[in-house]
Amino acid sequence: MDKSQLQRQYEQFKAQGLKLDMSRGKPDAEVVSLSEHMLNPPDFQTKSGGVDCRNYGILDGLPEAKELFAPMLGVSPNEMILGNNSSLAMMYDAIVRCMIYGVDEKSEPWSKGKIKFLCPVPGYDRHFAICENLGIEMINIPTNQNGPDMDMVEDLAAKDESVKGIWCVPIYSNPTGITYSDKAVQRLARLQTKAKDFRIFWDCAYTVHHLTDTPDVLLNILDECKKAENPEKVYLFASTSKITFPGSGVAIMAASEKNVVFIKKQLGVRTIGSDKLNQLRHVRFLKDWNGLQKHMRRIQTILKPKFDAVTQILERELTPFGLGEWHNPKGGYFISFDGNPGTAKKTVQLCKGAGVVLTSAGATFPYGNDPDDKNIRIAPTLPPIDELVQAMDVFCVSVMLANV
Repeated sequence: MDKSQLQRQYEQFKAQGLKLDMSRGKPDAEVVSLSEHMLNPPDFQTKSGGVDCRNYGILDGLPEAKELFAPMLGVSPNEMILGNNSSLAMMYDAIVRCMIYGVDEKSEPWSKGKIKFLCPVPGYDRHFAICENLGIEMINIPTNQNGPDMDMVEDLAAKDESVKGIWCVPIYSNPTGITYSDKAVQRLARLQTKAKDFRIFWDCAYTVHHLTDTPDVLLNILDECKKAENPEKVYLFASTSKITFPGSGVAIMAASEKNVVFIKKQLGVRTIGSDKLNQLRHVRFLKDWNGLQKHMRRIQTILKPKFDAVTQILERELTPFGLGEWHNPKGGYFISFDGNPGTAKKTVQLCKGAGVVLTSAGATFPYGNDPDDKNIRIAPTLPPIDELVQAMDVFCVSVMLANV
């Protein structure tokens, strides 16, 4: 790597006046356009099972919509609550309910004591933002190809009553793209915790977002919790945000029937019901589980070439110099890049200087603090493929410059 040559390349990129955004995992316009028919389908109706969806009612969601989405999480309709467009909002509300009311009728509100959360890293920055906003202390849990370091999880949860929960993105994890092994899921389900009101927040944001025809398979956490006689230990979440319209999708929360009954008591004070017309639109458009899977295969054909382009460029430009490691995910929305320690912030800064915006270095760790300053989340989904290739060329030159 010749520094002067790299600097010349970098200045050439700067002179192009690029404005390329890879900062968030947004679907591109082509993906979003696949769902436009949903806005005015020829057979759209306003009634479902005798219910006028234009009016109030049905707190936990349309039965038809529950039937449609239940296979996404491997639960029964009785174990589901449907919300509006944001699963993030449902996660935030779930933690706030625990803080105010406790996890059930017998438990104390979390807010009566100190609260800590276990946070597998690198992880989802918005999970960490919820904890930081609510004053919840976060503890880094290293991850590997099988999931979080379960020895560490088991040790901390068993000895500290203030450890109330753990964040998990268990399939095609954000940002690493890994899927938890069966053993990791089983150990989480059997987790012995000093806090009797401990909860697993199981965010299946990418559960149907496959990039290959041989997708990862995730063990059913709720089933495993039932086998371990801990059915109330887990809350599951998902949404159609990256299936149909990110701003107008359907969010899903699932839990044991006992948990659902308790949650609905508080939820009934907060709302009379979520957007049933939108739920009905999704049912009419996607039709059933097979229809949803067909739709996801159409999305796969658009996104896979983008992920292939990123990994090919990384391999071509950086592998010969031993610069960086990354996982080639079978699904999800991100590629997690680990550079040499001490280079992530510099790389992101150089990219920004040349017109390529990335997620801030450190964002994949609690408090925005990557102790090794090495992890960068690459989001290939939004830019058109030609812009993505340009952005990755800038990225690779920036990685090399940050190292020399």
